[in-house]
Amino acid sequence: MQMQCSKSSLSLARRRLVELMQDLNFGRIERMEVLDGQPVFEPPPRIVREIKFGAQNGPRPEAALRDFVLKAQLVEFFARLDTLGDGVIERLEVQHGLPFRIVVEEAAA
Repeated sequence: MQMQCSKSSLSLARRRLVELMQDLNFGRIERMEVLDGQPVFEPPPRIVREIKFGAQNGPRPEAALRDFVLKAQLVEFFARLDTLGDGVIERLEVQHGLPFRIVVEEAAA
């Protein structure tokens, strides 16, 4: 049985990334460095925001919450960061404030 994770159980860097994704809502985070499974914000990643006309373009409503249980996409994403260890996420696609797809740079085996 899988244990539930909450936002408050995350490291400061991971909480910051969750908040960034919630604020972005739809778009991409590009060229984000990862050290020991933790997102790095220096140098800052490139943020590309999608704006849909006739739609809600502001931050996610959850952004106002201090704590909440993480959705499965976030748990899976952070497990990937743990597996990655050190590296670069070329592109993290965000939909509805959640990680949707990542493109990761890897060295050839």
